[in-house]
Amino acid sequence: MSAAKKIKTLPRGKSYFDDIIANGSYYVDKTLFVRDLLDSDSSVTLCTRPRRFGKTLNQTMLKAFFEDTAPLSGRDTRALFNGLKIEDAGEEYMARQGKYPVIFLSFKEAKRASFDDSYENLIDSIADEFSRHKYAKEKIADKEKQDLFEKLSSRNGTQKEYADSLRFLCECLENFHKQKAVILIDEYDVPLENAWFNGFYAEMVNFIRPLMSSALKENPYLLLSVITGCLRISKESIFTGLNNLTIISTLSWEFSEYFGFTQKEVDAILKYYGIEEKRQILREWYNGYLFGNTEVYNPWSCVHSITNWRINIDEFPKPYWVNTSSNDIVRHLIDRADNETKDELVTLMDKGTITKSIHEDITYGEIDKSMDDLWNFMFFTGYLKKVGKERMEDENIVMDLSIPNDELHYIYKRKVKEWFNEHINSKNLDVFFKAILNADMETFQAELSKLLAESISFMDSAENFYHGFMVGILSRLSGYRVKSNRESGDGRNDLVLYSANGIEDKAIIFELKSVNKFDDMPAACKEALKQIEDKNYADEWYTDGYRTITKYGIAFYRKRCRVENAEK
Repeated sequence: MSAAKKIKTLPRGKSYFDDIIANGSYYVDKTLFVRDLLDSDSSVTLCTRPRRFGKTLNQTMLKAFFEDTAPLSGRDTRALFNGLKIEDAGEEYMARQGKYPVIFLSFKEAKRASFDDSYENLIDSIADEFSRHKYAKEKIADKEKQDLFEKLSSRNGTQKEYADSLRFLCECLENFHKQKAVILIDEYDVPLENAWFNGFYAEMVNFIRPLMSSALKENPYLLLSVITGCLRISKESIFTGLNNLTIISTLSWEFSEYFGFTQKEVDAILKYYGIEEKRQILREWYNGYLFGNTEVYNPWSCVHSITNWRINIDEFPKPYWVNTSSNDIVRHLIDRADNETKDELVTLMDKGTITKSIHEDITYGEIDKSMDDLWNFMFFTGYLKKVGKERMEDENIVMDLSIPNDELHYIYKRKVKEWFNEHINSKNLDVFFKAILNADMETFQAELSKLLAESISFMDSAENFYHGFMVGILSRLSGYRVKSNRESGDGRNDLVLYSANGIEDKAIIFELKSVNKFDDMPAACKEALKQIEDKNYADEWYTDGYRTITKYGIAFYRKRCRVENAEK
């Protein structure tokens, strides 16, 4: 009897192609990216996709395909592609495997609090590439160039020398290999995003711009280059005068299936692990992105969910992707939200669409100039998806946008709640609290209406929003505590506010209702008060010695409310 076939593991958290293949992990085959890249005959290709959508894996796959490893390790990397789609594409492509020197840089770690620290991180990456290719120094005849190579390897070059360093390394590598070099730069925009959030944006642009221009513009030693990042950034002239640049954004049809998992690929994974029953929940949580004409899943979240289902098939999906970042861009949108933006957020969180003009050449430097720029950032970084086709309106290209899936709904709702809690904490609520304690319903209702008007209230007509809303407010009342959904009497009441300082014997019971029509609020208030009586919610508080018990029935309709009470 033959041994059972070993089940491959999904490479959770792994993003290096050669490690995945060498370790026998499950690989979603994207190697036809090589074929399409070569067929495109583009000198410089910029591929923009959201974070964790396979950019690094594709870049390391390209590195393994193109790199001549003979002077590096002597290891033949052709075997890494055995049985993969690029091998089946024909020898005309495989003949180019392992034939070129490759410069590989990742800028993803260049996230530091100051320009000097971020710059040092970038220099470390460049110096490491010089050290990795130190063999090329052997064939440099010019003493001055030998010294420059050594300086750059040792992190002793000037800023200008490092700005020109990639072009110089290409020259050295072509001199050794007699083949032009391939430059692969992963997460090129991370230093720019980080610099913008930390206040040294102009300094970083002034280094990245000449670095890119020198390496990519009219470089006679360059065969091709692939650059990946989340955003296309052009107004800062990062790619000044680069006429040979091909932009592959989330709107492009070209290469659309190579970042993220297609439905066919997800179905194959689920079948391989025997968990096809999870297809629909995986689709609801992690699908919904549209790149060009291809609908794709978030690969990071899919891999983590499927891996965990192999351990516990009943585990509920989690927001894996949104937990890999600080989500600063969402917070920035919410912090700057005016009334129009709040209404748009409500629409999105109600699973509706908003219409926005779209322009790809956005810039961090202009992010605060208009809310439209901020919405563009949200779209291109994966927090929104395109619905339908682009169209022209008032001489602008516009498209409808929505939240892609349940995972993203989670982050919007969580961040909205955090924002509102912080906003409430900054307000003086003395009048509001006095009205509650004194059973002044007119003032209570008026003050609560004001707070609702200032909120970003996503209305799926669920009482849980209003419940959390009230808990956040009432928890600020000094000398009182809030009990939420506590078992009491014959059922579970919504909220109880009770004195905790031993001086007063007051407790306040709130029962909340949400309605679908404005005119239904009075009846809903009466129903809430009747529920308090019918379920005997007050009995436990009388038993505990509370003698003043106020009972409020509150009805909510969107950002409107009605308050009624009964005192016993």
